[in-house]
Amino acid sequence: MKKILATIMVMLCATVMYAQEKPAEEGAAIENPKYWKTSLLTQLGFSQVSLMDWAAGGYGSVSLNSYLDFKANYAKNKSIWENRAQFGYGFIQSMGEGFKKSDDRIIVDSKYGYKAADKLYFSVIYNFRTQFTVGYKDKKGSPVVSNFMAPGYTSLGFGINYTPSPNVSINFAPLTSNLVIVQDPELRKLYGNAEDQYLRYELGAQVKVDASVTLQDFKANTTLTLFSDYLNKPLNIKVNWDVNITAQLTKFLGVTLRTYLIYDDNIKHIDKTDANGNPVYGEDGKVIKVPGVQFKEISGLSFTYTF
Repeated sequence: MKKILATIMVMLCATVMYAQEKPAEEGAAIENPKYWKTSLLTQLGFSQVSLMDWAAGGYGSVSLNSYLDFKANYAKNKSIWENRAQFGYGFIQSMGEGFKKSDDRIIVDSKYGYKAADKLYFSVIYNFRTQFTVGYKDKKGSPVVSNFMAPGYTSLGFGINYTPSPNVSINFAPLTSNLVIVQDPELRKLYGNAEDQYLRYELGAQVKVDASVTLQDFKANTTLTLFSDYLNKPLNIKVNWDVNITAQLTKFLGVTLRTYLIYDDNIKHIDKTDANGNPVYGEDGKVIKVPGVQFKEISGLSFTYTF
């Protein structure tokens, strides 16, 4: 308590001395240091098609895509703490094919760093990923392929972070633990878990690269994550690569492009075929599933605003 009072007295004395030395600035406000920087990017895209006795055929539809990107970063002395939360949801309601989900994601990232040398930090990095609602293979009524926390991914890594420039960050975490959570028993084998395995543990090394570019009304950022599991086929590298691009046309209107690429050897979702393209069946009489590259692209004209 005495230290706090002494510190306050020193600050008051310094303020008085400063005011006496510069009387012309007596009315000037003294700004406190700002350690936090926050931002919120909002995007909302909508389209609608209506047909009546259209000779060429087709279906009416309504589609909506929404995206929120919140950042809260802290920097003081040798410590940095960077936080980011992304929420995306989109759907297409077709009069002929019913409801289809086009986007669904929850991503939370947090990274703490303590400066060890110029541009180099000891770091702890955390990530959480899942989706909001149930997902179907093709459309509503077809087989369910995902749900909230089915799957869910959470990871915690310890390592170093290198920032060669303010817009580029490279994190290497040689000690990273992952949990793969699949609460729905019927979906566990699809994501590499055993049927009775609610949680699957992974231990490996992770490399994460974050980069961004801002040029007047053009903004782009990308995140690439590579993970090798020491406990299970370490040469099968898991890949997550996200790209977000916005070109602002007016204050509230912009062209957006978001792409997502995933490769995970444990996610077996593609039907195996022979040289003639025929499905290959296993001993259980079901088509054998194999892993493959997953890619999603969302683009359009949308309401875009950054707070």
